[in-house]
Amino acid sequence: MNLNKLIVLLAVQWIIIVGIAITVTNRNGSVVTQWILFGVSIVVMGIILAMVLRFRVKLVHMSAELKRAVDGNFKTRLFAKEDAIWNEVVFSINEIIGQLEQVKIESVKSQSTRVSLLSSISHDIRTPLTSIIGYVDALKDGIAASEQEKQEYIAILSIKASALKEMIDEIFIMAKLDADEIPRKEETIDLGELTRELLIEFLPELKKNGIALETQISDVKYSVRADRMGLMRTIGNIVKNAVQYGKDGKVLGVDLLELDDEYKLIIWDRGPGIPEEELVHIFERSYRSDKARSSVSGGSGLGLAIARSLTEREGGRIVVQSKPWEKTSFGVFLPRDGLKIKKRLKNR
Repeated sequence: MNLNKLIVLLAVQWIIIVGIAITVTNRNGSVVTQWILFGVSIVVMGIILAMVLRFRVKLVHMSAELKRAVDGNFKTRLFAKEDAIWNEVVFSINEIIGQLEQVKIESVKSQSTRVSLLSSISHDIRTPLTSIIGYVDALKDGIAASEQEKQEYIAILSIKASALKEMIDEIFIMAKLDADEIPRKEETIDLGELTRELLIEFLPELKKNGIALETQISDVKYSVRADRMGLMRTIGNIVKNAVQYGKDGKVLGVDLLELDDEYKLIIWDRGPGIPEEELVHIFERSYRSDKARSSVSGGSGLGLAIARSLTEREGGRIVVQSKPWEKTSFGVFLPRDGLKIKKRLKNR
């Protein structure tokens, strides 16, 4: 209802009430009572008008501040008064403005991250692609004279193409995670058995690099409720990272511990490790140390970011610790089967 109409309606209602009261008193002939009622009516009308006008001023002020916030000035805030109800309204509006400010900050950060990510990805894709084109041109121009040289070039091309495909796959996975488009099929999984199966796939690469495998996984069942494909990618990405950057330590370790309400999967190596100042950035998208970027191993730099996102989707977390040439370990914490549901119910 329009505020002016509300004022008129209140005034008319009060006049009718006073008119009825005066009519009744006329029958008793009390002039004093009539004047008292008339005076009271004037006072009450004045109070009503003052309250309505005061409320209207507040609304106009509130509207102006909200408009400033919508226009991008998120530093604006409303000030609370002595009115308890009004204070609640002011608090709620200030909270909304604060949330809008946070959304803007996150949007700017996200845009900056996206630009940086695209720049990094462009560099990473261009490098193997240029190499592939070079080998293709060499084969086309007959630079590889012997059949053996041709086979060597073809083998290198295959490796480069596989690395490029893997890089592009990770980019698409990260994009789908951001858009929440990766389907999640929750099922009961034996984390120990799944880890052993994944490690078998890495045995040829470990043998090729002379890396010894040390595991501490008991034969008991480590039951978790999770998406199998997501969990396999998480563990696979971390193991791949350990092999790729820790191979000079000549050992890969995998331990599985049972804690009070969760399991801790530890994947470690004794390689050159991660500098302390870089530990806080290790899960950022496309983040790699200068040494990693200049290495021949390549990669999109998204593997650990994907692993963290998938782990958090399962209600878990990943932590990292590193002492160069002593031990670099990634700890994956996952809720035990059944405890995730209890935690959800408790937080409701």
